[in-house]
Amino acid sequence: MRKVCLALAISFLSIAAKAQKRPGRADILLGEKIYVQHCMPCHQAEGVGVQNMIPPLVKTDHVLGPKATLIKILLNGMNGEIKVNGDIYSNEMPSQAFLTDEEIAAVLTYVRKSFGNNASSVSAGEVKKMRAADKE
Repeated sequence: MRKVCLALAISFLSIAAKAQKRPGRADILLGEKIYVQHCMPCHQAEGVGVQNMIPPLVKTDHVLGPKATLIKILLNGMNGEIKVNGDIYSNEMPSQAFLTDEEIAAVLTYVRKSFGNNASSVSAGEVKKMRAADKE
């Protein structure tokens, strides 16, 4: 009987731990709200950007690749040319460092899971760590 209870407890904890790693509906909705307010004017409703000016967010190495790249772009902004999916884009992206760690994590998670993308979530802890590293 103890073995059965222990096995059930371990299974429950395992499921609970996996559930915590997935973004909740509220996180996705917050990310979408922030995207609409701060990102959509340039990157467009479907994340396709503007040819040669604003890079797309649809299935690009920048979006699907290392989270640190996107976090740094939001925290520091970007100026100059960037090559995305073989095309050159050159327009300034202002820093979004005024957003909280939770807001940046939510919007990046939204982008990494929208527009046909299927990448892992970004946590507020990851953003906080990058923000602290930038200050050093």
